[in-house]
Amino acid sequence: MSLLNRDLADFDPPDFDLPDLDLPDLDPPDLDLPGDPAGHRVVVAMSGGVDSSVTAALLVERGFEVVGVTLQLYDHGAVAGRSGSCCAGRDIHDASRVAAHLGIPHYVLDYESRFRIAVIDDFADAYARGETPVPCIRCNQRVKFRDLLGMARNLGASALATGHYARRVAGRDGPQLHRARDAARDQSYFLFATKREELDFLRFPLGEFTKNETRALARHFGLQIADKPDSQDICFVPSGSYARIVERLRPEARESGDIVDRSGRVLGRHNGIALFTVGQRKGLGIAADEPLYVLEIEPEGRRVVVGPRAGLAETRISLGELNWLGTPAAEGRAVAAKLRSTQTPVPARLYLGSHAGEADLVLDAPAGAAAPGQAAVLYDGDRVLGGGWIRRPGLTHQRPPLISGAPVAG
Repeated sequence: MSLLNRDLADFDPPDFDLPDLDLPDLDPPDLDLPGDPAGHRVVVAMSGGVDSSVTAALLVERGFEVVGVTLQLYDHGAVAGRSGSCCAGRDIHDASRVAAHLGIPHYVLDYESRFRIAVIDDFADAYARGETPVPCIRCNQRVKFRDLLGMARNLGASALATGHYARRVAGRDGPQLHRARDAARDQSYFLFATKREELDFLRFPLGEFTKNETRALARHFGLQIADKPDSQDICFVPSGSYARIVERLRPEARESGDIVDRSGRVLGRHNGIALFTVGQRKGLGIAADEPLYVLEIEPEGRRVVVGPRAGLAETRISLGELNWLGTPAAEGRAVAAKLRSTQTPVPARLYLGSHAGEADLVLDAPAGAAAPGQAAVLYDGDRVLGGGWIRRPGLTHQRPPLISGAPVAG
């Protein structure tokens, strides 16, 4: 990458003073880096949004040598100028403008091919397997916190900082991942796949701030994106219809099939398993005496199994690709499990499987739909202990490939 051969010593960032916002608990972020901040280069992942822009400004204000990096992850022409979508074409432009305003170097790196294989293809593959994926976690896991982190190390940086709302807390056995102070903005669920060695290098300067405080800081620093709306959509779904992406990449996931009950009795037809998720009630197109929910998706026969809500009352959930950030897990370890990003954690116990990376999560009580492909993130209070991907019932040792196509090089 040309970035590695550039001389970064000539950039002289402007002086900022931490604003007086009449917020007594607003303290400068502590990056847990020893000595003079000027002796540390910090790479900031800049998406062009408010959060990552304020992250860069705060670190410039603290005196760190800041380098902004934006990843071009897909062909953004289709979504250029469209609000509500992360990393659209104008977002790269916004990131460049913020970097120029702060007086820091800024680089745009083309990771489109890597992103397509590691995230977009995986997204389509998951729907073809009857799962409901979380592409933002895959992006953090396979692109941002691996490739970008490696690039930052090659640059001689002391840390990689992002605009995520989460906290990195020093612990006796190394850094820990904790929920953000602002519960409404907490993004720790999407960071569960972070490895311990990655957490050593990562920093989350906004973890102690609320969104309102972040926007106030953006205005103080004179950032033109201070009132820019937050991203809402999946970045590579410009039309807002994920089914079109899946149909183009995995057309078999849009082939018609039967909607059946638990006994196998055909109740109706559907236009593709990609249109359904476990726990779904609306859009089934079936008249029944009681509300029906999607209980299971069987991709092999293109069948969608439906039934009453009681059929979702599972308490044993199979997990794959378990990532553990806590001390070694004891058998039957008590945890608080979050099965969806918006769900309140529920009490459960974790039992490790006979194969590496597998586990069973046993809930104290039913907690609604556990959709295969979603993440089950495990907490101890505010601390993220780890988590895993929810698997289809009975799918343990034999697993479908994580991504289609050739493996991604490290």
